[in-house]
Amino acid sequence: MNAAAGGPGRAPANLAEARRALRHGGAVVLPNPAPLTHVVTATTATAVNRAKRRPTEQPVALWAHHPGTLDTLTDLWDLAPHHRGTVLRLLAEEHLTVLLPLHARGTRPSWLEPAVKDGWMLLFGARPRPLRPLLDDHPVLYVSSANRTGHPPAGDTDSALAMFPPTVPVLHLADPEPAPRQAGTRERRATTTVRVTPDGGLRLHRHGAQDHPYPHPDDYLRHLRARYVEPTPTGGAAASR
Repeated sequence: MNAAAGGPGRAPANLAEARRALRHGGAVVLPNPAPLTHVVTATTATAVNRAKRRPTEQPVALWAHHPGTLDTLTDLWDLAPHHRGTVLRLLAEEHLTVLLPLHARGTRPSWLEPAVKDGWMLLFGARPRPLRPLLDDHPVLYVSSANRTGHPPAGDTDSALAMFPPTVPVLHLADPEPAPRQAGTRERRATTTVRVTPDGGLRLHRHGAQDHPYPHPDDYLRHLRARYVEPTPTGGAAASR
């Protein structure tokens, strides 16, 4: 019997234990809807990087799940206002990791800095229903794939338990809601990362679960443009190249 089922060995954490660990500044490994892999999250980027055994100053994604956090961020994106809806849907519905350009002017909140590199911010926006009680406790969370350097991201509870030490709780939950249009995909992968350029164009930055079923990255980008790219205020299609 494996650990996730409660047999010999290290047992996974329940929701209350995971919430307690986050409140005390620790990192926690959380499941994602299929076909995404698990992630490691914490209220500080340092805790995320230490859990992954990599340099503590390495940039991480900001988990942009909270309306208040998103309201702050949308004022910092170097994007036309009509692209806002596209970005929000890519985060919340497509469960992508998204790179967004920052305004050169203005003051950024200190909590954004760990997710910024070379004038771009890195955001993850999935908000799975079973995790909402935990996520809502923390408007600002940092997140990265649940792996240690040199290892692939954990795709299930047992893999995460084997990879991370007891100081990093691993939450085990059922997977009641597959990621959008990915039902039936069995092999788990980290999220696809898409770069949104200042003119609203979409570029594939990193291959992942969402683009994997498509024959070519351009096929996936065409799907995103058709489904999510907002029309321009003049009624034409938003820039996509």
